[in-house]
Amino acid sequence: MRQTLKGTEMKKPALLTALILALGVVAVLSFIRPQEAEAGLKSISGTVTYRERIALPPKAKVEVKLVDISLMDAPSKTIAETTIEPKGQVPIPFTLSYDPALIEPNNTYALQARITVDGQLMFITDQVYMVLTKGDGVTDLLLKRVGTNSPPDIAGTWLAEDIGGAGVIDNLQSTLQLSEDGSVSGTGGCNNFAGKAILAGDAISFGPLAATRMACVPAVNDQEAKFFDALSKTQSWRIDATGKLELFDSAGTRLALMARQ
Repeated sequence: MRQTLKGTEMKKPALLTALILALGVVAVLSFIRPQEAEAGLKSISGTVTYRERIALPPKAKVEVKLVDISLMDAPSKTIAETTIEPKGQVPIPFTLSYDPALIEPNNTYALQARITVDGQLMFITDQVYMVLTKGDGVTDLLLKRVGTNSPPDIAGTWLAEDIGGAGVIDNLQSTLQLSEDGSVSGTGGCNNFAGKAILAGDAISFGPLAATRMACVPAVNDQEAKFFDALSKTQSWRIDATGKLELFDSAGTRLALMARQ
């Protein structure tokens, strides 16, 4: 009887030790596996941009996907994706992590991107950027504005808030009215003017502009002259994040800032 009890007592420590070792192995595996999985990931880096001179609104989101486009008659399969809330303007850098075990050597993979604002699609890739197994590996993605073949409509009346970085005179209005047919009119603050604008993408030029020749006080004359000079030198434009119109010269220097009336 004593021998049986001894045998049982001797087996208990061995069983306890085995149980502790087993639990330890499980704990170690649980700790290692996530690290091993993360270490096995690869990544693709690049940028997202567009040609239009439009500032990204504060709530813009950039989405980039790695997709399998091997089957031409079926929807693409998403391999990996990432969403970025940009802190600045384009180009927006991205890094997309993916599991190389999901990549088949004979399949075709591409990058897709889009920009949304409050859930509304604003820009999207309109060409195929093949990566990994085929293509030239270009990862700098150029997006196209959705719903239009040209930059956003700037037709309407704009009031100058700044000319040449020197501000404007309070209660003196220098305005610019752009019509959909390209006709231009407005006032420098004293004299009215009219003419034509040539708009192609983010490029714009005015003139020649015809203006009346009324006499004005020197301060008004000075602002008006600067406004007309800014229009004559304008070569490009953009709408900033607050919806205001910026006019630039050929060197990219801002000539005027205008608010929609």
